Amino acid sequence: MPNPASPSRSNPSTAAERLQSLRTLMRERGASGVVVPISDEHMSEYVPEHAQRLRWLTGFRGSAATAVVLEDAAAIFTDGRYVEQVGREVDSALYDCLLSPRHDFSDWLNRHAPDGSTVLFDPWLHSQVWLSAMQSRLQRGVLLRPCTSNLVDALWTDRPEMSAAAVAPHPLQYAGQSSQAKREAIAQAMRQQGLDATVITALDSVAWLFNIRGSDVAHTPVVRAFALLHADATATLFVDRAKSSPELLSHLGPGVSMLDYEALVASLAALARKRVSASPSGCSVAIFDALKLAEIVWQRDPCERPRAAKNEAEIIGMRQAHRRDGVALVRFYHWLEEAVAAGTVTEIEASEKLLALRAEAPEFRDLSFPTISAAGPSGAFAHYCAKPGQERSLARGELYLLDSGAQYPDGTTDVTRTVAIGEPSEEMRLRFTEVLKGHIAIACCRLPPGTTGGQVDALARQFLWQSGIDYATGTGHGVGSFLSVHEGPVFIGRDGGTRPVDEPFIGGLVISNEPGYYKHGHYGIRTENLYLTVACQGQDGREGWLAFEPLTLVPIDRRLIRSEELSRRERSWIDNYHRSVFGQLAPLLPTATARWLEQACRPL
Repeated sequence: MPNPASPSRSNPSTAAERLQSLRTLMRERGASGVVVPISDEHMSEYVPEHAQRLRWLTGFRGSAATAVVLEDAAAIFTDGRYVEQVGREVDSALYDCLLSPRHDFSDWLNRHAPDGSTVLFDPWLHSQVWLSAMQSRLQRGVLLRPCTSNLVDALWTDRPEMSAAAVAPHPLQYAGQSSQAKREAIAQAMRQQGLDATVITALDSVAWLFNIRGSDVAHTPVVRAFALLHADATATLFVDRAKSSPELLSHLGPGVSMLDYEALVASLAALARKRVSASPSGCSVAIFDALKLAEIVWQRDPCERPRAAKNEAEIIGMRQAHRRDGVALVRFYHWLEEAVAAGTVTEIEASEKLLALRAEAPEFRDLSFPTISAAGPSGAFAHYCAKPGQERSLARGELYLLDSGAQYPDGTTDVTRTVAIGEPSEEMRLRFTEVLKGHIAIACCRLPPGTTGGQVDALARQFLWQSGIDYATGTGHGVGSFLSVHEGPVFIGRDGGTRPVDEPFIGGLVISNEPGYYKHGHYGIRTENLYLTVACQGQDGREGWLAFEPLTLVPIDRRLIRSEELSRRERSWIDNYHRSVFGQLAPLLPTATARWLEQACRPL
């Protein structure tokens, strides 16, 4: 595993010095290049601070990117969410900043790496499916070679310590199903397949399976741990045992044994000649190497789909969390309108005010991701992060985009609204309405059995396409129950994107619906609600159809809606949505805020 200890080299301070030091170390290791991803041993999207190697090397602060460094060239690849951000944060004199999947990592290596090059990668930070795909595409004898220790770790002398936070049981009232019952259900399927064990590596899967939560990753209540589930429903949890407690041991019960995090490799090696399943996309190359004497069955994470299909207790909790969150957001937007009228409000002041309002709820635990508080042209950066001393003020005649979410023990929220500060232009209103029409198209659709996120995506884009414009981000992602704000396996987006979009929708799924439009240098627009997929019938009476029930309860800015562009059905959807928002939240609000909400939710 990557070594957490700080080595004895001097710590280079600038991006140029760090790049040069990495090249020096690369040469010492007899290699022509090195790959540096945003990843950890669990193939996580959101990684702990000690695993932010790419940020240390390049300055990029997003959640999805990979850099490749050669002797005379370097590149960083990221997706459409960060196409603007990477240009601001990464020095283009040092790195080619490229958008994936339009630009492919292996194609770039084929063009720039000398014949017969050896490119190092950390086998704990790359999946088996990544290695198989990349190596098959490389040409001219270019070879990917695993390194025995991470090169960045050898240079990053002030690397943060790993989290020492304790592991906490997740109560049954929120989980809705015991860990024993979850393990029994998966083990039964394992026995039917003749499996002896399965490796669980995803942090949210481990947390879900054992009904545990932690704080090892910012804004995501997970524990840094691996697990082995056996066919008899017993399990081994690999975690720093200093995080344990008598309460945790009692919660886990006699069917779960605990070993140190580093004991995983030896335990995997002990499965020689056993039939073991592992996810090729979720398990690292190092894990597959440790299982080389076992009969490996390439199989998806068995927790993925049951984790995504929320049970009744989780659904009740999600509804409660969204009502609670809606109260905070409505109070915020009422405050914002008055604060802007009275004077100047900055992006950071606005996000801090919302955090304070959320924190008034005793159930509030954390944000679910860093708040995107973006005024005017900042909104064109889909994952913008305001920095002290560089933040903008909310100016009249501009748009303000606020994408935020919270973690509560009964649910996770994620909501985006775009509001007008002062009088919006007609172009802003037109684009906002096109985005809103796309949002409504998904919200109103019914899904026949087997429908995938890739099939639904075009519904959101159709009105922008009619104007000859589009957006580079995805349209929707799953959301966990007091877990990750980005949860698979279902995503709404384009085929060929960075996330798989061929997974069928399932009942009980909580998923975002967030089309947008981003005009560089001017503004950004995004309208995002979370929805629950619920059963409905098709016209022929067939079962298995799904519809979307809104969970998010926040009004949509009526000033930005061009009503003449809406169909009768679209106007009806907005009025019905606002009626629900007002009906559920008004009794929970102070009188003045309830009056403000009544105006915000009045019929079109």
